Amino acid sequence: MVSEINIKDKAQVEKINQLACETPYEVWLSTDTLMLDARSLLGLFALVGKKAHVIAEDNVNPKKFAKLVAKMEA
Repeated sequence: MVSEINIKDKAQVEKINQLACETPYEVWLSTDTLMLDARSLLGLFALVGKKAHVIAEDNVNPKKFAKLVAKMEA
């Protein structure tokens, strides 16, 4: 599963990290040149001000994934 988000600021990075740590599956963020585990707070700061793809395994419930992405953007 893949969805795109805009990462605006430090607070959003911290929220993304917290949400990823709460999920029972792996969540990754990627750009054209970078792919990071969303549980790695330090790495996520490199994405501030950029668009990133949120990636999870295909066996994740699509509705739950959409909810997670929506929370990451809020």
